[in-house]
Amino acid sequence: MLTNKKPCSRKLFRLSLALTVLCIVFASYASAQIIHTKKAVRRHQVNDEQTALIAKAATAIEKQDYATAEKVLKEAAISNPKNDRAWFGLGYVYQATDRTAEAKDAYLKAVGIAPGAFDVNLNLGLLLANQNDPEAEKYLRTAIQAEAGKHQAQRAEAWLGLGVLLAPKDAAQAAEAFSEALKLEPRNAEARLYLARTLERSGQLPEAEAEYRRLLELNPKSQPGVAGLLGIYTKTNRTAEAQSMLRKLVAGDPENAAARAQLGRVLADDKKYDEAKVELQAAAKLAPQDATIKRDLARLALESRQFAEAEAQYRDLLSALPSDAALYRDLGTVLMQQKKFAEAEVAFLKAVQLKPDFVAAYGDLAFAASSNKNYVLTLQALAERAKYEPDVPGTYFLRATAFDHLRDPKQAAENYRKFLEVANGKFPDQEWQARHRLKAIEPKKK
Repeated sequence: MLTNKKPCSRKLFRLSLALTVLCIVFASYASAQIIHTKKAVRRHQVNDEQTALIAKAATAIEKQDYATAEKVLKEAAISNPKNDRAWFGLGYVYQATDRTAEAKDAYLKAVGIAPGAFDVNLNLGLLLANQNDPEAEKYLRTAIQAEAGKHQAQRAEAWLGLGVLLAPKDAAQAAEAFSEALKLEPRNAEARLYLARTLERSGQLPEAEAEYRRLLELNPKSQPGVAGLLGIYTKTNRTAEAQSMLRKLVAGDPENAAARAQLGRVLADDKKYDEAKVELQAAAKLAPQDATIKRDLARLALESRQFAEAEAQYRDLLSALPSDAALYRDLGTVLMQQKKFAEAEVAFLKAVQLKPDFVAAYGDLAFAASSNKNYVLTLQALAERAKYEPDVPGTYFLRATAFDHLRDPKQAAENYRKFLEVANGKFPDQEWQARHRLKAIEPKKK
């Protein structure tokens, strides 16, 4: 299915990237390193044994033999606690074996020894960003500034991670970060997608559209790119362009179930029901297990007033998804359209049993119960609805007529009056009935 989901979470730490950085650094590791102290700069020699241990650990990591790598790196760290490469490697091993807290501690030790090191800041920043830790920003920015001009792909990753971290709180800075990533790696599809979505969320639709188009230039079949561009068309009411785009996509790839389903949805929104049905049925054949397409077909039958067909489709869906409250509500709607009020009441009851805060279904249940002359249930459903949302003209009227039928003139009159106060001439038939009943049930003034 083509979707336009916002990326709520992204696993920023990438083992492949970290391994690349780790091996590069280990391979080029010098025989000495500079350690800064409070008093002065002094040199700590790294002996041949330390170099050999680091090399052995790198080989083990390449083979994903993390147990051996951990053992060797711990030996190196114990024999020289100021060896930031040992702590860096341990951080990687812990991360690779899902020990996040230990990975963080190891990386912090490494960055404490080598505060300006590119690789340590990058991995620590990505690790913290994956936990939505605001401290990630400073480490990522340090990595970005370190050794400018080198490690282009890795620096692009740092910008990308920084953008994801900033996106929820500062769209402008996030967009800037994604743009910087793209300067380093113009063909980075992920950065392009994040930039497009960030621009779209901040209301910069023309700029977002341009980025989605660039993404599709990289990969014409990119589902997020297609979905994003379609979202722009929808927001700007460009239905014809959306249909044209999808028709071209389907023509070039007739077996693309997602594209055919999306074309069916767009056609349905444009009330081209027959064409929509053709596309959705084709999509259903291509993806017979896709419940979303089956829902679309059922909804299409409902909207095109093919109620018997819609009922059969909703019942079929419920046989596979018996705990789906929304499907029960849709089935109840179809049954109401066929004046099967008793069955509709059962369906709406099931919907609210499955989802006790289902406001819309309580309103539907009240109407179905009223149609069944089940006025006690009508009042119960309205009372439950009122716990979540204020009354509207329709609920006042249903409550008034229920009390009227139950021979409670005082509460009936009160709700008829409330209905008339908010109806404002929009419900002429019901307003006439309310005034007529008020005359009948209120005591006449002498």
